[in-house]
Amino acid sequence: MGLNNRQSNRQSSRQHDRQHDRFVLDNVLRQMQQLHPEHTRKWFEELEPLGILSGAFGVRAQTDMHRDYLRRTCLEAFNDSLRMVTGQLLAVRFLGPQELWESPSTSTTNNNTASISNSSNIIEPKTDPKKTDPKKTKPKTGPPLSANESIWSDEAGLSDQELSEPLPTSKLPSSNTPGILHVSSERARIGSNGALPINPDYGFDEFVIGPNNRLAHAASVAVSENPGFAYNPLFIHGGVGLGKTHLLQAICLKITQDNPEINLHYVSCDGFMTQFMSAVQSGKMAEFRHTFRDVDLLVIDDIHFLSKRDRTQEEFFHTFNALYQANKQIILSSDAPPEEIPALEERLVSRFMWGLVAKVDKPGFETRIEILKRKAEARGLTLPDPVVTEIAHYIDTNIRELEGAITKLQIYATVEQKKIDLDLARDALGEEFAAAVSTQGTGTSIDKIITEIAGYYTVKRTEILGKRRHKSIALPRQVGMYLSRKYTHHSLEEVGAQYGGRDHTTVMHAVKTITKRIKEDESLHNDVLAIESRLRVGPG
Repeated sequence: MGLNNRQSNRQSSRQHDRQHDRFVLDNVLRQMQQLHPEHTRKWFEELEPLGILSGAFGVRAQTDMHRDYLRRTCLEAFNDSLRMVTGQLLAVRFLGPQELWESPSTSTTNNNTASISNSSNIIEPKTDPKKTDPKKTKPKTGPPLSANESIWSDEAGLSDQELSEPLPTSKLPSSNTPGILHVSSERARIGSNGALPINPDYGFDEFVIGPNNRLAHAASVAVSENPGFAYNPLFIHGGVGLGKTHLLQAICLKITQDNPEINLHYVSCDGFMTQFMSAVQSGKMAEFRHTFRDVDLLVIDDIHFLSKRDRTQEEFFHTFNALYQANKQIILSSDAPPEEIPALEERLVSRFMWGLVAKVDKPGFETRIEILKRKAEARGLTLPDPVVTEIAHYIDTNIRELEGAITKLQIYATVEQKKIDLDLARDALGEEFAAAVSTQGTGTSIDKIITEIAGYYTVKRTEILGKRRHKSIALPRQVGMYLSRKYTHHSLEEVGAQYGGRDHTTVMHAVKTITKRIKEDESLHNDVLAIESRLRVGPG
């Protein structure tokens, strides 16, 4: 009977500890939403708390890749939030699915799985991460805790008796335990082979497909499913911030998911050059070649930086040949196609074009809208449609600027404690955005454009919206569609509906036709400028 009571007490104590650990992490995540909203991600809900050991609070990630991303990107944010929540000088330690939760003084300082030991410092994980149900570990909602508020409150969902019991002293730091885990010591656990971090948010499911990137996306999926044989090399090029890096990382994520044992090396061109020069100076070329040639998949971002680097080009030429002849996959990205990279050896240009060269263009309006929605959703943020529409109109350059706008909105809304709407977006994104919204959103409408077109060309409004295709009507109608797409937030389908229920392909054809003709026909160009002046929106 006494043995059963002791076992029951131990089980109750463990349950009590698990509830406290879960509560601590839930409140850390809530605090992060207030202090560091730019780092918040929906998949944080799947993180598993392991409790306190030797001055560190253990958190288990769902994969090693998630763990490495947290260590590289979110360590300071988690530490700040943990100390705000607990009021103690604790530090977060991130672990992968197979790593043991042990004292920092006895753990390894690399990414390899810790070996099983009989050390008394090792504590077995409280739950099997593979069996963790994310729905049961969803962080609680509510206001963040203040710096003086205790984490042991009624919000933990524990009974009054349990809440009155102190946290077991074995879990609290003491003078006999090793020193507090430092940020730099936690980062030291990441491998030092110069590899770039892979962002778990950059999967194929999160990539928005549009006319601007359809070929590059299809090729990337094919390579991820059959590396070394589909397209080798795969060369993706395009302007800054258009999604090249996302595709490269999506390939890495898919391949490692399908084959965790694959030897993959993802690095920037600058990293390749730096490691090469270091190896030459230190006489460690054998190590360098092992790093880059004894791999199953080599991914290099921004390969255009090889320009004018003769010695590095020579080394990469031999690296490329060694991998290609062994049917190892090579993936490269650049701001320009191979033949336009200045001072690049002809033999490298030729090899870069052996496989598939795919271009990524600027995203169109509909694609930008979907990108904004996806990026906001990944941060647990809901943006009203009017805000999404106006940002997509205002920012048409690249995806990084779209993401930057979301970050500004999120931080501004957090500081001001307001819901995100068009007025808040104007305040957060500055005067230029407010002026653009005022002009595009309210000063100009399809109805106003049709009215100005009818007046300028001396045609009836009903004729513009009717079925006649005579040149005297077709041209004003096409100009109207062109200006409607240029100066309103409406989609192709919506514009077509306003012009007599026409199909979106008709609008697309009109936009392309007028865009081309105003470059060739000075008279038409002057007509369009005059109508724009009437609309008081300027020539754009």
